[in-house]
Amino acid sequence: MTAPPPNAPIEIFLSGPPGLEPLLRDEVAARGFANPRVVPGGVICDGGWPEVWRANLVLRGAGRVLARVARFRAMHLAQLDKRARKVDWASLLRADIPYRVEATCRKSRIYHAGAATERVCNAIADALGQPPVDKAALVVRVRIEDDLCDISLDTSGDALHKRGHKQSIGKAPMRETLAALFLRACRYDGTEPVVDPMCGSGSFVIEAAEIARGLAPGRDRSFAFENLACFDAGAWGQLRSDTLAPNRTALTFHGFDRDAGAISNAVQNAERAGVAESTRFTHQAIADLAPPDGPPGLVIVNPPYGARIGNRKLLFALYGSFGAVMTARFKGWRVGIVTSDKGLARATGLHFRNVSAPIPHGGLKIQLFQTGPLK
Repeated sequence: MTAPPPNAPIEIFLSGPPGLEPLLRDEVAARGFANPRVVPGGVICDGGWPEVWRANLVLRGAGRVLARVARFRAMHLAQLDKRARKVDWASLLRADIPYRVEATCRKSRIYHAGAATERVCNAIADALGQPPVDKAALVVRVRIEDDLCDISLDTSGDALHKRGHKQSIGKAPMRETLAALFLRACRYDGTEPVVDPMCGSGSFVIEAAEIARGLAPGRDRSFAFENLACFDAGAWGQLRSDTLAPNRTALTFHGFDRDAGAISNAVQNAERAGVAESTRFTHQAIADLAPPDGPPGLVIVNPPYGARIGNRKLLFALYGSFGAVMTARFKGWRVGIVTSDKGLARATGLHFRNVSAPIPHGGLKIQLFQTGPLK
């Protein structure tokens, strides 16, 4: 079983937050990937190795990109061992690059993940002449479910929300991938202003500016696929140069926070992301908030929930003040609020026309509450 040639179809799995898979599928389709379809925990699409590289580079909502390199039935460990040895590991992995194997088993006759890991490790080690390394960055993922074994390469390495820009953070920061999907849920497409009145380290504002500028989220980081035997550095360099051509935008994206330290962090993050000229961060309380000059757009906010940050009883006043400011001063603007507490969302007094399903986030279940244009 040889590795697929560069342009042969590969099943590509793009992980995403449970509950937001349809939004990720929409992004995958909009970026021109073939045949995207929703599966639990993400989206599957088709493409050759260049599409695997491009997915890591350009997709804003995907957490990881896995390339499936083998699929077969395995009813027992001997069968798993035999079929894992038919994979042409030397055409996929390099003997000089450390690797490790992680296996999961579910509803299968092979039920011991440790034993499954060992058999695949032995198959790879015999092919490469090198054993696995416990803490290697390059991961071979084995998933056995209903006796069907999928073997995939984690082509991302570090999770894709780690873009290298948001190094200065405060408490409970929102991952960039999740911020991107929430912006998509609010129908943001880079053509309108965005305001975040409680911006923290700037995730929403920086993400919105990057989208408006057409900046690829993975432009400043490396990926695990660069250490695969099937990697073509020349083709990757051409793909990057074809993709990394930023747009111009006349829009300015605004973040506000009553914490001066958060504003300092956001400014530094925007500078690292290359969007400082398109963003403005201001040390300011909600009560002083006013819309920027120009057309209305989107206000999106991830306020404290009272679960880990803030006292819930005191937060009712904060949410109420936010809602009052929106109603009085932001006519024509749409509002999106991310919170784990429906009671706090209702305290804004805003009419929500769309409420998302609960989404796991940091041990909590959060939801996106959206209004239409305020009247």
